[in-house]
Amino acid sequence: MKSDIEIAQAATLKPIRVIAAKLGIKEDDLELYGKYKAKIPLNLIDENKIKNSKLILVTAMTPTPAGEGKTTVSIGLTEGLNKIGKKTTVVLREPSLGPVFGIKGGAAGGGNSQVVPMEDINLHFTGDFSAVEKANNLLSALIDNNIQNKEHSLNIDPRTIMWKRVMDLNDRSLRKIVIGLGGTGDGVPRETGFNITAASEIMAILCMSNNIKELKERLGNIFVGFTYDKKPIFAHHFKAQGAMAILLKDAIKPNLVQTLEGNPAIIHAGPFANIAQGTNTIVGTKMGLSLSDYVVTEAGFGADLGAEKFIDIKCGYSGLNVSAVVLVVTIRALRYHGGSKTEDFNKPNLERVIKGLENVEKHIENIKKFGITPVLAINMRTGDSAEEIKAVKELSAKYNVKAIESNGWTLGGDGTKDLALAVVESIELNQNKMKPLYDWNLPVKTKIETIAKEIYGADSVEYSIKAESDLKLIQKLGLEHLPICMAKTQKSLSDNEKLIGRPKNFIVSIREFEIAAGAGFIIPILGAMMRMPGLPSIPASEGMDIDDNGVICGLS
Repeated sequence: MKSDIEIAQAATLKPIRVIAAKLGIKEDDLELYGKYKAKIPLNLIDENKIKNSKLILVTAMTPTPAGEGKTTVSIGLTEGLNKIGKKTTVVLREPSLGPVFGIKGGAAGGGNSQVVPMEDINLHFTGDFSAVEKANNLLSALIDNNIQNKEHSLNIDPRTIMWKRVMDLNDRSLRKIVIGLGGTGDGVPRETGFNITAASEIMAILCMSNNIKELKERLGNIFVGFTYDKKPIFAHHFKAQGAMAILLKDAIKPNLVQTLEGNPAIIHAGPFANIAQGTNTIVGTKMGLSLSDYVVTEAGFGADLGAEKFIDIKCGYSGLNVSAVVLVVTIRALRYHGGSKTEDFNKPNLERVIKGLENVEKHIENIKKFGITPVLAINMRTGDSAEEIKAVKELSAKYNVKAIESNGWTLGGDGTKDLALAVVESIELNQNKMKPLYDWNLPVKTKIETIAKEIYGADSVEYSIKAESDLKLIQKLGLEHLPICMAKTQKSLSDNEKLIGRPKNFIVSIREFEIAAGAGFIIPILGAMMRMPGLPSIPASEGMDIDDNGVICGLS
């Protein structure tokens, strides 16, 4: 059986101008990045057309560490919808190099449900991540330069600075560092650290901005820290927003590529869902809805993270409306949540699957709280037994939810036509009426407890002394009205990754808060969550190589 990269490399790609023509984009409007990639200008977004197009959100049950194939299902569903005559574009996030070289792999789909050119998308692509990194670190440099420069000093107290540098790799040794060592000409020593680029507030801002004007406004609103006399300092105090926006002038434009079957794919920006909002840009989604009748998009990790943030944050700021939700389920993940050990994930075990269905049951209940009845997509894998699949369908029937086998990895669009038909039927019934989980104007603790109790199933929420202090700061800054972006492990519905399945009788612990005033949300940090991941003991990079002809192997 061919690997993902071998399948992608064997594909015959169409020139990107041909893909653009399917969407009615003129060749002169494309900003070409070679033969198969292009950026699309923001002036093609049509707010009137958006109102009549249908947005399909793909989410998942709580995943195993390898993920359950939301991107694969999203691409496959797009192929299937086009096969049944629906003009459809898939809109996805860009991959981060951290997971690519770490454990989870890239984000270009898999098997016969991929976006291409796969290697480019999973690596540097069109340079958007690099632009985010540079804009972020420019602000860091300006902050430290201001501390050093006494003539034009803002009187910043270095101990209060919350802004960190970023890089797009998993590197745990950079979580906490000391900078400015050496001498008076080398800066002022202070403790700081790095986040991964996908967790940068700049990435979140890029995703939440509708245009350059809004981008600059949000960049200027980034909260940095305090002066010695307790006055808040924002990025606009450094007159940083203009220069930062210049670095992002191309990154704000969505990227156009194609699926293996030659259908349009827009891939733009890439915040993680466990430590950020986990969805592509507002402009990317709106571009897809402007140029096609259906858009399939995904939100990171399980529905407790990506889907909740998609509806409560992204839809809240953009006015977008989700017409249907697809909940991805794998038999492997059901075995995992039923108690199977890693080495047994691929061995049929009906008892474990039935136990693991408690997790899916909770996600179904949660999605219905947003006013939407999901369609279950059973992302098929070799070794899934008929009895295990039957158990999933029996559970879904209990909730009046359709469960459809999705064979996109093996068959591409031919393997997802049934799923496509079920999704279209769900939309045409016109019974889904999306609604947010909470009102942004509620107190911060009320919003957090609503998510923790309603979505995670927690009994209560406890706050550390540091978290309580941070809440006072949020109040002082007048930011209580912002939505909540929980930073939580993706491995459990709770904040403890060891609590698999459907945890009960647990307490959510808020360690501290981070303030994303520019992006427009508050980030409670739950449990031991880190914003700079580390590499596994055997990183995926060890299996990668490139030959003398430039052919890459080992990328997934």
